[in-house]
Amino acid sequence: MRKYILFSFLPLAVLLVLLTCATNPLSGKSTMALVDNTELFAMSFQEYDQFLAENKVITGTAEANMVERVGQNIRTAAEKWLASEGQSNYLDGYEWEYHLVDSEEVNAWCMPGGKIVVYSGILPVTETEDGLATVMGHEVAHALLNHGQQRMSAGVLQQLGGSLVGAVVSGGSENTQALTMLAYGVGSQVLGTLPFSREHESEADHYGLILMAIAGYEPEESVPFWERMSALSGGTIEFLSTHPSDTTRIRQLRGWMAEAKKKAAEF
Repeated sequence: MRKYILFSFLPLAVLLVLLTCATNPLSGKSTMALVDNTELFAMSFQEYDQFLAENKVITGTAEANMVERVGQNIRTAAEKWLASEGQSNYLDGYEWEYHLVDSEEVNAWCMPGGKIVVYSGILPVTETEDGLATVMGHEVAHALLNHGQQRMSAGVLQQLGGSLVGAVVSGGSENTQALTMLAYGVGSQVLGTLPFSREHESEADHYGLILMAIAGYEPEESVPFWERMSALSGGTIEFLSTHPSDTTRIRQLRGWMAEAKKKAAEF
C-alpha cells in the first residue's frame, strides 16, 4: 500500500509542476509557478508597507537620493531590455519602490513585485554609485526572475514531499518515523533548498550585472565590491549556505563581464 502511494504520487507531482511552469523573458528558463503572482504581490506589498512603518526610513539625504536614483536607472534598464524582447507587459503588476533604511546590517533585499530596501550599513561597503548599482541590480534581478514565486513553489513541493514520506512510514515505529522525517528534512534542505537558493543568487548576480551595465554603470566595479564583502564577512562555506561563496561569485562575475558589456552596447 505504501509503495502504491509513492508511485501514484510521483506522476501527479511531475504533472503539477509541468502544468504550472512559466517561461521567464530574461533568462528564457521554464520555472515553477505553483503560486500566482497576483496573490504573491499583494502579500509582498502589505508586508513591505508594514516593514517601512516599523523601521526608520531615511529620506532627503544624498545617500537616500542615490538609492532612489540607482533604483530608477536600473528599472529603466529593465524596461528597455524587456521592450526589446517584446515583453513590456511582463512588468504589469510590478510597483517599484526603493528605500534606504537606517540599520547597521550590511544587507539589502527585494520583495516580489519590486519592493526594495537598502540598509545604510551596506553603503560603506558599496563605496560608490557603481558599487550600489551592483547591489540594486542584483535585487531588481531577483524580482524580475520571479525568485520569490519559485521559492514559494519549492516550499509547496517540499511540504507535499514531507506528507508523502510521512504516509509511507506511517506504519513504522515512532522512532523510525522520527528519524525518517529528520533525514528528509535535512536531505531536502542540503540537497534541494540550499542549492536552489544558491542558483537563484548566482542568477541574480548574472542578470543584475547586465542590468547595471545597461543602466550605464561600470560592471567591472562589481568585483571590488564583492572583494570588500568577502574581506568583511571572512568568506562563506558554500555547501551549507543559501549563497555562493564570495570566491565563486567573483569568478562568475568576471566570466559574465564581456556578455554584460555586449548587451549594454545594444542600448
